[in-house]
Amino acid sequence: MWVYIARRLLWLPVLLIATSLFTFTLLRFGPGDPVEVILGSRYDEAAAEQIRSQLGLDKPFGVQYAVYMWGVVRGDFGESYRFRGRAVSELLFPKMWVSFQVNAAALIVSLAIGLPLGFYIAHKQGTWQDPTVVTIALILMSIPIMISIPFTLWGLCLKLQLVPCSGWGGFFDLRIITPAITLGIPGVAGLARYMRASTLDVLGQDFIRTANAKGLTAVSVDIRHVLKNAMIPIVTLLSFTLAGMFVTSFIVERILGIPGVGHFTIDSLFDRDYPIIMAVGILGSAAFVIANLLADITYAFIDPRIRYQ
Repeated sequence: MWVYIARRLLWLPVLLIATSLFTFTLLRFGPGDPVEVILGSRYDEAAAEQIRSQLGLDKPFGVQYAVYMWGVVRGDFGESYRFRGRAVSELLFPKMWVSFQVNAAALIVSLAIGLPLGFYIAHKQGTWQDPTVVTIALILMSIPIMISIPFTLWGLCLKLQLVPCSGWGGFFDLRIITPAITLGIPGVAGLARYMRASTLDVLGQDFIRTANAKGLTAVSVDIRHVLKNAMIPIVTLLSFTLAGMFVTSFIVERILGIPGVGHFTIDSLFDRDYPIIMAVGILGSAAFVIANLLADITYAFIDPRIRYQ
């Protein structure tokens, strides 16, 4: 187990270098000039050359990449082109923390409802509950967020007046209820369907029939055998969810006035704010690799038969 974890951790810098080099190349040779965005209507060739020299954009590509990555190793993601004089970490990390809280609330909703629901309807295969719940899940997954948010605000904010209509006040503020519901309900539908399929697959295995033949109670079989084995594919699905925990929906942030990283990243793309985009790419890649590593480790705890050599 520990040898496997060490090998995966050794691959982490290799993957991050490959991702960062690919992103850095696209940004440097892609269309658009960040200096033109910085100067705007005040563009002057002499001033532009001076800014390029200050930002290091006049240096060879290899030198630019090496200087940037050396800063990243030391925890310095550079200075924003759009917000002159402000570090990328100062701008980006608070917004990523906001997005993480929103996604955490949505994930809690999805897990708390989706997993038990999928496990329950798997045991109701052949009854009316099974196709009814699956149909409702498909309908919920097909509703776009730009439609579900207005309906949620209309019900919770305007009619019932239970929550404020917009803004952000932190994880324990009532305003988190609306994004948690609008982002979490589609997750409920997806998790319920995956959990149902995984549970049905486990229920058809020989060891489940053997456990029932030995006279074990239904609750004991479900908890000790069915649930643990049905969770293995779900862990894989959750690993991808965890990798995106620091990025919320641009639409949710725009409509509800949440100061997350989604809207900020879109603005940075249009403003050619390369340091912001590079930081988002590197941090997102690191989150993806770490989330997959955590999923692989979790497999061994869920199913003792799984061992990595």
